[in-house]
Order: sequence, then structure tokens, then C-alpha cells
Amino acid sequence: MEYLPGWMFLALTILLMFGFPVTFTLMGTALCFGLIGFGWTFFNLLPLRIWGVMTNVTLLAVPLFVFMGVMLERSGLAEERLDTMGMVFGRLRGGLAVSVVIVGALLGASTGIVGATVVTMGLLAVPTMLKWGYQHEMATGTVSASGTLGQIIPPSIVLVLIGDIVGVPIGDLFMGAVLPGMLLVGLYVFYILVAAWLNPKAAPAVPREAMAAMSRADLFKRVSRALFPPLFLMVAVLGSIFWGIASPTEAAAVGAVGATFLTIANRKFSLTILREVMNSTMQLTCMVFIILVGAAAFGLVFRGLGGDGLVREFLGGIAEDHGKWFVLAIVMGLIFVIGFFLDFIEITFIHVPVLAPIMLEFGFDPVWFCILIAVNLQTSFMTPPFGFSLFYLKAVTPPEITTGDIYRGIIPFVVFQLIGLLILVFFPILATWLPKVVFSN
Repeated sequence: MEYLPGWMFLALTILLMFGFPVTFTLMGTALCFGLIGFGWTFFNLLPLRIWGVMTNVTLLAVPLFVFMGVMLERSGLAEERLDTMGMVFGRLRGGLAVSVVIVGALLGASTGIVGATVVTMGLLAVPTMLKWGYQHEMATGTVSASGTLGQIIPPSIVLVLIGDIVGVPIGDLFMGAVLPGMLLVGLYVFYILVAAWLNPKAAPAVPREAMAAMSRADLFKRVSRALFPPLFLMVAVLGSIFWGIASPTEAAAVGAVGATFLTIANRKFSLTILREVMNSTMQLTCMVFIILVGAAAFGLVFRGLGGDGLVREFLGGIAEDHGKWFVLAIVMGLIFVIGFFLDFIEITFIHVPVLAPIMLEFGFDPVWFCILIAVNLQTSFMTPPFGFSLFYLKAVTPPEITTGDIYRGIIPFVVFQLIGLLILVFFPILATWLPKVVFSN
């Protein structure tokens, strides 16, 4: 009975590896081991736990941010941004790839939905990059990596979920993620420019005669029009939190309304679009919350059986022998490896509730640690065999793009993302400085 939590976690892992649905695996494992550990009285505890999850006001931000992202995906703003940024950077070696990274960051600040961003840029950017001679690996790797930036650049659903689980204010996480998000954008751009300089054939410049003739004034107008929507939403969402006008949940509602206004301004709004957006929001929200219910049941049994104490004892022994930083390296490595097989929602709901409280007991800053987890989870979208960003891209790329091209193209971006994670580990101020400056006044 002492090691029953370990057997429970092992059973969950094996069942997930065999491909059973996550929610039913979580709930089924919880019910079986709950009956073994507590008997039938377990069913008196479970409804109260689920009720507590479903009445959590903070989690109302999830469907609102999903609505905001889906609405902006239908607004048609992404295509205009790609065209405009392509004109700005096209004459530079690797310029088209740089423009894709910048647009990915802007879409991340606007939508935060990886699938929508990767599919949109895959349809628009990959054919253009191939047309101008980009190597398959460079084109696909850039789009795959840029599409995942919405997982760290606020407003991010991942940060909302992690903040609620760990008990960190969402506003602090949004502010803390701004500089790490910019760091990743800078690392991606640095790699592209260096790769284009070392191998001009990998990312050639667009010939001058192929660029649209446009005056500087017209180009400035187009750039302003492309930058305004994401900046408008960031000011609406983050600014309302910064000035104390709204809570994070209320700010999510501001973002949903702002996305609707932008869609109307771009003349893409209709009742059909609204109905489709609401249906997509409902489906994505139900997926998140049904997994959350299963994770709540699993966490109830795991903690009730003393699983958190077992993990705490194990990690505490390692900390005594090798120090807390070695434990941090193990935890980050574990999350990275698990990301090869599970997506961010499953890792957030299953592993973070167990590991985060123990790591905070070691004295790590909660905002910094949550940002570390978010950056680490971002790699789960890009690591085969179950990287969803890779699946989304393969579904919309031209036939000449192979799965091998996509896998090879993503390797350097994963490496630079891990470099960004290491920089964040050695310089925690990147995640903690902005929240202290903003919320101390």
C-alpha cells in the first residue's frame, strides 16, 4: 500500500502509451485505485472535488481566450501581416523566414492557439518560401517553431492553466512571459540569419525586381495596419490588468470583445462566422475541461494515497545529495522527455500539480518556475513522434514536403529553444523583473 501511488502512476503511463483516451484513462485509473485505497467512501469525495474545479472563476478565462483566438483566425488578418512583413524583410537573406517568425509572434499575442497559427502560416508562407528557393527544412522548421510562440507570449492559455494550478496570479505570469517570449523570437531570428549567411541557398533573398513597387509612405501605412491589431489586443488585455481595470478573467472578456471588433473592422464578420467560432470554442473548451475533470480525480486519489509525499521524499533525498539545482535539472528534463509523448494539457494537469509545490518548497520563485515550465512545454509541440505542430503542418504543406523534411527542419529550433530555457535558468530576472516593476507601483 505504501507504493500504491507509484503503481497508479505507472498504470496511467502505460495506458497513455497504448493510446487510450486521456480523460477516460485518468478517470478510470482514479476510480480503480480510489476503490483500492479508500473503498466506496471515495465516491463521497469525488463530486466535491469536481464541483470545486468547475466553479473556479479563474478558469473562465480559458473559453474567452479560445474565443478570441478562433475569432482572430477567421478575421483574415494573418494573410495581410505575412504579405506586409515579407515586403519589409524580403530583400534580406532569410528575410521571408524572419517575417514568418515576427508574424508568428504577433499571432501568438493575438490568438494563442497553436493549431490555428501553424495551419494559417503553413498555407500562406510555406508555398511562398519554396517558390523563392528556400530549403524544405528551413521553410517547415520556421513555420513549426513560429506557430508555437503563442504558448509563451501572453495572453496564453498555458499560463492561465499553470497559474491556476500553482496558485500564481495570472497577471504576474503574463508580465513575466513577455521578455522570455521576446528572447525566443530573438534566438529564432538569430539562427535564421546565421544559417542564411553560412548557406545562402538555404534561405535566399527575394530578387528586387520581384518585390512590389511601393513608396515608403505606403509601406509604412501597411506596416502600421499589420501591427495595430495585435498591439491593440495586447493593450486591451494586458493594459486592463496593468491599470487595475480588470482581473485576468475580465481581461479575457475584453480580449474576446476586441477580437470581434477587429473582425468587424476587417469586414469578415457574419452570423455564420460567429456560429462557427462559438462551435469551435465550445469543442476546444470541452476538451480542456473534461481532461481537467479527469486530472482532478486522479490528483485526489494520488494525493490521498500519499503520492505527493512519496515524490517529495524522493526529490528531497536527491536535493540533499546533489542540491536543489540538480533536482530542477531532473524536473525540466523529465518534462522535456514527456513532451515527446504527451501534449501540454496532459502534462499541465498530470505532472505540474505534483512537481510544482515540491519545487516551490525548495525556495524557487513561483513566477520564474511557472515560466520555465511554460517554455519547456512549448517544445512538446515540436518534438516527434507526437508533436502536434508537426502534424498540423504536414496536413497543409505541398506534396513535395516530406515528414522527414519537417522533422529535420525542427531540430535547430528545438536546440535554440533549449538554449533559451538555459538562459532563463541562469538569468531568472528575465521572468521576475517586469512583474515586480509593473505590480509594485
